[in-house]
Amino acid sequence: MRNGLFRWIDGVLLACGFFVGSSVWAAHAYAQFGDVRYAAGFEHFSYVNPQAPKGGDIVLVPPTRQSNFDKYNPFTLKGSAPPALLNMLFDTLLVGNMDEATTAYGLLARDVAVASDQKSVVFEIHPQARFHNGEPVLASDVKHSFERLTSPQAAPQYRTYFGEVKSATVLDERRIRFDFLRPSSELPLIVGSLPVFSRKWGLEGGKHKALDQMVTDVPIASGPYRIGPVQFGRDITYLRDPTYWARDLNVRRGLFNFDRITYKIYKDNTAQLEAFKAGEFDYIQSFVSREWARAFTGRAFERGELLKAELPHGNAGDFQGFLFNLRRDKFKDVRVRQAIALAMDFEWMNRQLFYNAYSRVRGFFVASDFEAKGRPEGDELALLQGLRSQLAPEVFEQAVPQPPSTSLDPASGHTLRDHLRQARDLLQAAGWTIQEGQLKNDQGQVFSIEFLDNSGGMGRVVSPFAKNLEKLGMQVQYKVIDFALLQKRMDVFDFDITSNRTVGSEAPGTELLERYGAKSADVEGSGNVIGVKSPVVDALLDKAVSAQTRPQLVAALRALDRVLRHGYYVVPHWYGAVHRVSWRANKFERPDLIPRFYQPENWVTSVWWSRSAAPVAKAP
Repeated sequence: MRNGLFRWIDGVLLACGFFVGSSVWAAHAYAQFGDVRYAAGFEHFSYVNPQAPKGGDIVLVPPTRQSNFDKYNPFTLKGSAPPALLNMLFDTLLVGNMDEATTAYGLLARDVAVASDQKSVVFEIHPQARFHNGEPVLASDVKHSFERLTSPQAAPQYRTYFGEVKSATVLDERRIRFDFLRPSSELPLIVGSLPVFSRKWGLEGGKHKALDQMVTDVPIASGPYRIGPVQFGRDITYLRDPTYWARDLNVRRGLFNFDRITYKIYKDNTAQLEAFKAGEFDYIQSFVSREWARAFTGRAFERGELLKAELPHGNAGDFQGFLFNLRRDKFKDVRVRQAIALAMDFEWMNRQLFYNAYSRVRGFFVASDFEAKGRPEGDELALLQGLRSQLAPEVFEQAVPQPPSTSLDPASGHTLRDHLRQARDLLQAAGWTIQEGQLKNDQGQVFSIEFLDNSGGMGRVVSPFAKNLEKLGMQVQYKVIDFALLQKRMDVFDFDITSNRTVGSEAPGTELLERYGAKSADVEGSGNVIGVKSPVVDALLDKAVSAQTRPQLVAALRALDRVLRHGYYVVPHWYGAVHRVSWRANKFERPDLIPRFYQPENWVTSVWWSRSAAPVAKAP
């Protein structure tokens, strides 16, 4: 459901800096485990056209399952905010880029100083920074934003994300210091990702509303766009701010070129695609291989009015899978979860449903250096050895679990029938047996599973999966509900199994605490959808978050991946190596250079420009 707070933020280690006295480093940028690509005073990022004209418009749909929005406040749990509102309206202290996976540069902060003991960081606010109401962005606004986002009224993931920050102290009008609970090479960049808003947002009669009472109060922020025309729940238009304070900064040059960016929301995927073909909007990303192969066709494509492309990228693979709710008693036994996973025949699905377009997700850090392989060794083994008494012997004695794969050859011993036999034996060992044609436990309770979905898109996947589960005696229901209702049920953990996609990261860090940490397992609205509560997982998360070098991070995440995979908390899905996108021809221009690390929606809305704007030569 949630894909992390701010995907560009992955961690930090001060680099390319200079000494200030003997106690701190100061610099224009941070990189976690390597050199900063762009030196101080650089002109612009390599993948932008600094001469791109401003003007024109683009209309698109959110690349999520969102079917409604009912508030302007993106920081609270209840309700749904409009798509892209955070990126459009809110500036942060630091900002990432699409060239580097783990580096960020100053935006609201023109200078960053990290203490030599890595227990604090000082940001100096840019003197030109202004909110949309024309007032300056001050250190007191940054402190106010931090305190509001870590208050009980904010969505719980913010308290987890900033949980290692002890305090925020205003040093003077434009300098603020954040102190940490422990030394960290990541936390300076974590607080650098803080979205900043004015102290006057939600101020009435000299008193601030509670954050969760600020529903339709228009945010007072400092980003490149403002909220324009809105049809609540249906569409929203963002209007480019021609007086945007950072429009000439190197980290913003050549970016945010459209005068108007509109998001339309459709409740039905089929209606959405037909609306695209009919010209109701300009750009769409496809996540369904069958749809891409068979539905992105027709006269508009034949005439060249619509273009489609599979765009390469260097991103880590996205994690996707069916997630178990461990809060349900029937899923607490690992053998039950393993048995259910054995019933999904990915190879058949890939042949029959996906046009062989996908690769199988194996672990939690897809197609990255952090994916566990074989048996543990080296630094990873050393980490696990310290936790041996809390781990099953197979973690050390067996290769890391792989998703079950089937073969068309019965002699291989890996057919679906073989897997179902294994599943039957695992279920029986866990106390579930066939009684009167149904899978029941000793109390006579029938094993039932409800798959939740909001779009109906998973129906063709769940259907063959359900048939295999029914062969094991399970009762299976596939239920399609509205996205808003699905979100509410997920927030209170009222589900059996649901599908989830998490955008890959080149250096996962603090966000993993909220996704797999025990502290967030029982917090409504948290990202720990599964409900993982494991001292071993928590210990490895601590190692990952406190890693000072990339080898340390790799070892910790490989160990974490291994332990999670031995827990069989998910039924892994599949991933693709390209972005599948389609857009209206003859309306847009873009630089020839495609960045390495990017999500296509953000790339399009921030880097492309309109042909209806003044003509301009492409930058080399």
